[in-house]
Parts: sequence; structure tokens; C-alpha cells
Amino acid sequence: MNGEEYIGRADESLDATYEAPMSLAEYVDTVLETPEIAAHASKYLLAAIEAAGTRTVIEEGEEKERYRFFDDPHNDGEHAILGNTEVLNAFVDDLRSIAAGRGKDEKIVWLEGPTATGKSELKRCLINGLREYSKTPEGRRYTVEWNVAGAGGSDSALTYGDVPVEDEDDWYESPVQVHPLTVFPQDVRADLLAAINEKLDDHIEIHVDGDLDPFSREAYDYLEEQYRRQGTEDLFSAVTDPGHLRVKNFVVDIGRGIGVLHSEDEGTPKERLVGSWMHGMLRELDSRGRKNPQAFSYDGVLSQGNGLLTVVEDAAQHADLLQKLLNVPDESRVKLDKGIGMDVDTQLVIISNPDLEAQLNQHAEREGQDPLKALKRRLDKHEFTYLTNLSLEAQLLRRELTNETSVWDPDSWEELETWIQEPVTVAVRDEAETATEKELAPHTIEAAALYAVVSRLDASPIPNGLDLVDKALLFDRGYLMEGDERVDIDDYDVEKTDADGDHGIPVTYVRDIVADLLHETQDRHHPDLPVEHVIMPRDVLNAIAEGLGDAPVFSAAEAGEYEERVVPVKNHVFGEQERDVLDAMMRDKRVDESTVEEYIEHVYAWASDEQIENARGEYVDPDPLKMKVFEIEHLGRFDEDNYDDNDPDEAVEAFRTDKIITALNRHAWQRRDEEFRVGDVSPKEIPVIKTVLGSHDWDDVKRTYEDFDPRQWDNPPSGTETARLKEKTVENMVDMRGYSEATAELTSRHVMSQVSYRWD
Repeated sequence: MNGEEYIGRADESLDATYEAPMSLAEYVDTVLETPEIAAHASKYLLAAIEAAGTRTVIEEGEEKERYRFFDDPHNDGEHAILGNTEVLNAFVDDLRSIAAGRGKDEKIVWLEGPTATGKSELKRCLINGLREYSKTPEGRRYTVEWNVAGAGGSDSALTYGDVPVEDEDDWYESPVQVHPLTVFPQDVRADLLAAINEKLDDHIEIHVDGDLDPFSREAYDYLEEQYRRQGTEDLFSAVTDPGHLRVKNFVVDIGRGIGVLHSEDEGTPKERLVGSWMHGMLRELDSRGRKNPQAFSYDGVLSQGNGLLTVVEDAAQHADLLQKLLNVPDESRVKLDKGIGMDVDTQLVIISNPDLEAQLNQHAEREGQDPLKALKRRLDKHEFTYLTNLSLEAQLLRRELTNETSVWDPDSWEELETWIQEPVTVAVRDEAETATEKELAPHTIEAAALYAVVSRLDASPIPNGLDLVDKALLFDRGYLMEGDERVDIDDYDVEKTDADGDHGIPVTYVRDIVADLLHETQDRHHPDLPVEHVIMPRDVLNAIAEGLGDAPVFSAAEAGEYEERVVPVKNHVFGEQERDVLDAMMRDKRVDESTVEEYIEHVYAWASDEQIENARGEYVDPDPLKMKVFEIEHLGRFDEDNYDDNDPDEAVEAFRTDKIITALNRHAWQRRDEEFRVGDVSPKEIPVIKTVLGSHDWDDVKRTYEDFDPRQWDNPPSGTETARLKEKTVENMVDMRGYSEATAELTSRHVMSQVSYRWD
């Protein structure tokens, strides 16, 4: 596209975002037609979250429904909150109770957790999501603007700032996004809200409490006084005439419906909460002997967040302010000074590290005399924890190291596992004029993420036979494979404890370790391949473990504990690398999927006493010989002694029934509302078959390649079977698993160095 086309697209975007200002009557008609647009703050926030829909995720081994809003979909996931779905769901439940006024409307939502757990991302996600939702037709947000010109004498003017309005086409918007319905007298508003809620298809009714903000009230009172002096009969109609009052939509953003108080913000409590008086303007504005609210700045956090959301970030830095906020959820009101008050409709959220709780509990030993007791009673705490899912941590680490932002939403565990294990290439520029491509080998992100997760898990409740890596895998996919048996997390009696995720290695520490490695040249060489620019899983694991003792974020006890947990992670990652090498070596010996499908079809027909349609369209009995050959040669579970000619014995029959037919029945049950066909089942969905399709061991390699010697792998003699097998293996690793030649060379060398010790 050229420049004009981009300008045109920008015009279209803004045209779809903004509406022409409307009269108060037009706004009321619009609300009666679409009641949701008049929602109060907590209800609007809830609607924005729910509008994005949900998706199913697995965390801590359990399926959970997650609100897509927290994936930051409007911003391509840049500020998505990964994990902590239960915490986010509880936050939404709080909003639902607050919006409905069910006992929690006096609560302040408190989100607490250690650094790098997603709390700040939640703030950004809320800002992004609310901004984009307010651009949609169903998410429009409205306020009023005023023009008093023409209502009185030549000196009449509405002032905000230091320039008076001199033309009726000049309008001043409410500086605190006041709700348009607050213009109506209380009795009329009550009837109007009843009519609106009657049309609302929701159990949570809309309520609009309070009055006009002081700035708007000054304009309203001025207009009313002028028209009363003129003897106008229909005063409300005169004051709210479209020449004086208009309703306009606005895009929600920081300062306009969202107030954010940062840790570095300074000022008196009053200035931080609502704003400050502009003393030069107080002298200029005549307000009948009192302060004119048009001379107020309205730049405090509650003024900015009125109408939607107020966030106090790093709340421990504003502990003095929290007590001043008590009357906001209780009375929905603050004061500009002792003579002028302002009604506030906003959802309060405070965000802190664990140090705030220590401040709040400093007088806890005084029990009933604790001066902070009232504040603590109003705080509804939700605790963010470190991620305990491998896939989420891997995704987070990739986001920290690259510009990737999209949120992973896989269709299967196999797809997710591929993303976890795949390599990452990062361009790094040091003193060189051109950037150098550094490669994180396959399983490197997985290794770093797994180590971080394992450091965060509680070791005490793990059943015998499992280790922390097993617990991490159970939390991520909900099951383990024991041989060809799938064993679900419920069968292991493994559940998340309070200690899981409340400590451990943060992603920021791992990120910094990997970032340092990216700027180092590895001490290894190859005549043809750039292996010095490759970072292997063991490079990262060693660097993380070795740096723990010197890192100020860990105590000596923590560093020692985490160092010990690196061994099972190394073992697991080596097993994954070994599988990659074996699969590549034995690629040509894998069972063809069509052969597997044929076997499944014959077993299903054998069990159900049915016939099979052959290539000529004839229906024939299942072939006992084909099943026998597959079970002996490919499965390797049985031999000739298990068959009388081609008829299976009880062990074979039990295998077919328990392992094959059970899996097919499970799939048929899952598809019970559709027509079930055996051909619809992927062989990979049957655990025992999944094992056959891609599982080999070193005994298979020995039998297949009798002259292969793993000790020659680094530099195999030309013309040997080892040389030919190595060349083919490296090619297959590149083709099957996404390795580069350099990472395939290093990974296969590492695997063969271990295999050679036990080869003979």
C-alpha cells in the first residue's frame, strides 16, 4: 500500500470508533434499545472480559476454562497473562459479585505476588482490552460535554483551564467521564433505570448512583440560574438543550476511564487521589464566594478512573493512601476539599509484591486495636504465583527472549510439545557491524523452562516412583505414560499445594542467563559447521545452576536446594534428545501408518464379529495372519507360541480387547453424537500403537546395523556403516525435528558419547 491508502485505513478506523455527539434524548433512546452501554463500572469491566469468550486450558493437571480477555487478544498477546487462570477466574467472580451488589461491593480487589508473575501484565492487559472494547458498538462508553454560551450576558463563560469558551461550537467535556444519566434528577433517573433494566437481558442490573461531577454541576447550575432569571418554564429542557449539553462517546484509556497510580507518583494524598486546585485560576473565577470546581485539575487517579477502573500499582509505595480509599467503595464519594465532594463510580484494584502484607500486619499483635484492621477487612486478596506448567513457562521464556507475542492455543498435546521443544534463532549484535545468528538448539528452551518449574514445585507430596520432573509433566498435560499405559494425574494422587509456585527460580533470572550466553562464543569448533554459535540445553542448565550461589535473589539454602534439582531435568532432556536421535536413525524402519491402520481395522472387525470391505468392494472376514504378523514383528509382544496356527491364545485376545478395542470404544464414546468409523481414529490416539509408530531402542539399532560403532561417531571412517548412518541420521534430524546441521551434529555427538559407554 502507498501512503494515501494507509491514511485511508486510519480514517476508516477512527470513523468506526467515534460517533457524532447526540442529544440527551437521543442517548436515552439508544440506551433503551441497547441497555448494556449504560453499565456501571464493575458491570462494564465484567462485560468487556466476558465478551472475548473463553477457551479450555490444562493447568496443574486440570482442565480449566480461561477468559481469552487475559490473553490480550486485541494486542496480539503482547501483554497476555500466562497461567494463573484460577486467580484470574476468582478476580472475575469478584467482579460479578461486586457488579451485582452481592456483599462485595465495599471490597477493594488486591492482587499480590512475587516479581515476574504477571501482575503488571494484568494492568497492561486491562488497559488494552478496555480500550479496544470501548471501540466496539457493544462496548461504547459515553459522557457529557457542556457549552454555556448564549445562556446569560456577554460575560457568561464556562472555563476549564485558562481559556474561556467564547463560541457555542466550543465544548468542554466532563473531566471525570461522568455518566450521562447523572444529569437526570434522582426520581426521574430511578424510573428511567427501571425501564432500562426491564429491557436488559442480564441478571445483573445497571445502577447509576451519585450526581454530576463538580465541574458539570457548576455548568448545570449556571445554566439553570440563567434560564430561571429569564422565566423559562421548562428548565431541564433548557439546560439540557443540545446547544448546551451533548452526549459523546470516548475511547477508554489511561486518564479517560482508567486511572493508574504508579510507584513514582508523588504529592499529597488529595493530589494523588483526585487532583489539586489551580490557585491562579481561583483568583480569576468568581463562584459566589467559594472555590470554583472549574479551577480544579482533576488529574488524580480516582478522577482519571471514574466511570471504569482505578489501579494502584506497587501499592506498598502508597500504603498511606490505601486508608484514604476506604470511603470510596463504601460511599462512592471523595472530596475536592471540605466544601466540595465528588461521587465516584470506579472499580478499585491494587497491585503489590508480598511486602505490602508485611506493612499491613505491622500492628497485628494489637488485635482489636489494630489501626489497619478496617483496611484489611476491605481488601480481597488474590495471589499470583510463579508458573508451574512447563508449556506456559517455555512460552513466557520465548516471549522474554524474542519478539513473539501470540498466545499458544494448541489443538493437542503433541502440537504443544512440538512448540515447547523447537529451536529458537536470535540475531545478536555485539562489536560486529552485522548481527550474528545464535541458535538455541531443540530442547534448550524446554530445559530452561523445566528447570525453573521444577524449582517451584513442592517435593513433599510426590508419590513413590515419581520425581519433580514427573510432577511438572503431570501438571502440564494431566497424565504420564507408563510403558504403553496412559495414567492420569488423578490416579497418582498428585495435587497442587500452597507451596507450589510460591517460590523458585523466576523467569527473569533464566532470561538473563540465556541472554548472557547469547553474547558469548561457545568453546567448541567444527571445520564446516558454526557450532560455536549454538547454545545447547546442557549449556543453559549448567549456567543456571552455577549462577545460583552468586545471585542476590536467592538465599544460600534456596541456591543449594535448586542446584540439586538440576539432575532430574538433565536426565529428562537427555532422554528427549536420545529419542530424537533414535527416531532419526531408525526412520526407514518405522512401521508404515497405513499398515497400522489396517491392523486396527482387522482387530475391530474381529472383536465385533464383522467383515471388512476389501479393495474390490467385497466383504471378507478379518485376516488372522495379518494380525498375527503385526503383533509378532511390529509389536514384539508375542511369538509363535501364542498362536495355534493363526488363532490367538488368551493373552493375545486379552491384549486386543484391553489395549486396542478399549481405546477405540473410548474414541467412539467421545464421538457418540456423530457416526463413528474406525477410519476416523488416528493410530496415535491408541497408546500402544503410538509406541509402535515411533519407538525404538538401541537393541533395535544393533540388530539393524550390525557394523555400527557409536565410538566412531564424532569422526567415522569414510565408507563405514557408521559414516553412512551418521549422514542419514543428521539429515533426518533436520527434516523430522527441526534441527540445523550444527545442532544435529552436537546433539547426536552428546547422545553417542553416553551410549558408547554401555554399547558392549
